[in-house]
Amino acid sequence: MEPHSDTRRTAAFYDVDGTLIRTNVVHAYAYYAINSPAMGDKIGKTAGLLASLPLYWIADKFDRRVFNEAFYKNYAGFTEDRLVLIGEEIFEKVIKPNIFKGAHSLVDRSKRQGHDQILVTGALDVITKPLADFLGCKDFVANRLEIKDGKATGRLLKPMIAGANKALWVRRYAEEHGYDLDRSFAYADSGSDIPLLSVVGNPCAINPDFKMRTTARAYDWPVLNLD
Repeated sequence: MEPHSDTRRTAAFYDVDGTLIRTNVVHAYAYYAINSPAMGDKIGKTAGLLASLPLYWIADKFDRRVFNEAFYKNYAGFTEDRLVLIGEEIFEKVIKPNIFKGAHSLVDRSKRQGHDQILVTGALDVITKPLADFLGCKDFVANRLEIKDGKATGRLLKPMIAGANKALWVRRYAEEHGYDLDRSFAYADSGSDIPLLSVVGNPCAINPDFKMRTTARAYDWPVLNLD
């Protein structure tokens, strides 16, 4: 009798900021604020961002979800069409030039090994989609802004993609789509993404911060530097 063959698919799940690209959501919004075509809008948004940076830093260290709730209020009032255009411009001007050199080879190698490529990020969907398309990813999950009367309210729709919620999303996604997490891969840089790496059989720390590097050393996870 032939041994049973597991027909479930495998995936490679990637955090984005700091893992595949050297920028983050603050850099993305800062680009828009500084390059806003309306002078008053530019001055107001840039000044507001600079004044809020200490708060964002504290919120991010305390809880990534708190940071997301505070930071994405900056997009309140944007129309859906404007968000899409801003997302495409940010990808071209900010994200694309800052993709780590080793990111392409990492993703391409994973594809050749037969794994589906899936991005799992706290960035906005309108910014993530162009990156997912550019890298040839099968799917992605990202934060989505609530839209009312055609404009963003500044609130995020549930589930918020941050910290341990990434791991919960991956578990549900794998169950719904038939992925074998024991044979799948995950890549991330931040200590906040340790839960994400913990749900797969093949975790890998990319450009790790101190907490992630310490955890990777403790559990003998491989470490890669893509820059």
